[in-house]
Amino acid sequence: QVRLVESGGGLVQSGESLRLSCVASGVGIKDYAMAWYRQSPGTQRRFLVAAVTTDDTTTYGDFVEGRFTISRDNSRNTLYLQLNSLKPEDTAVYYCAVRYSNFWGEGTQVTVSS
Repeated sequence: QVRLVESGGGLVQSGESLRLSCVASGVGIKDYAMAWYRQSPGTQRRFLVAAVTTDDTTTYGDFVEGRFTISRDNSRNTLYLQLNSLKPEDTAVYYCAVRYSNFWGEGTQVTVSS
């Protein structure tokens, strides 16, 4: 059974940083493309924030503008998302997922105050 558990969200002020973690079980993250998505308040759609392939090629959403970094620790089977220079518009629920699959975590809330 695949399980993805996110953590690390919280309430921060504009300009501050957070590090999100996603611990996987039932799947080896080194064998799959992994991704972070986010869903902003009052919206239905989840947008791609960052993705990493099995050969560690990374992709970011245009809105990231160099502020976020996706990484993974295969020995811990954990995916990370470093969020720097946070803005109020980054407020959202952030989800970890095995890309191109139906395996998603339940999300972690990030709230950025101005």
